[in-house]
Amino acid sequence: MTKSQLLEKLAAASGITKKQANAVLESMVGIVVGSVRKSEPVKIPGLGIFKKVKTKARMGRNPKTGEAIKIPARTKARFTMAKSFKDQVLGAKK
Repeated sequence: MTKSQLLEKLAAASGITKKQANAVLESMVGIVVGSVRKSEPVKIPGLGIFKKVKTKARMGRNPKTGEAIKIPARTKARFTMAKSFKDQVLGAKK
């Protein structure tokens, strides 16, 4: 789904114009990015959690040569899917 298609569906579902839907979407993205940048996780019920995670330095292997290499510590942005979202998309496990 493209941004245009998303805006169209959002506008139709909420009874607002596409221009207003675009403003809402851009504001939401800006708020999520700003919060995660400050290391504040953002939980959207039914969708998931956006958060900033620090990884530790570790040893790895070059898959081509098998040579051991050091992988430095770094910061990543991570999204964890909500269980309800996962169950609706993939079906509940039995």
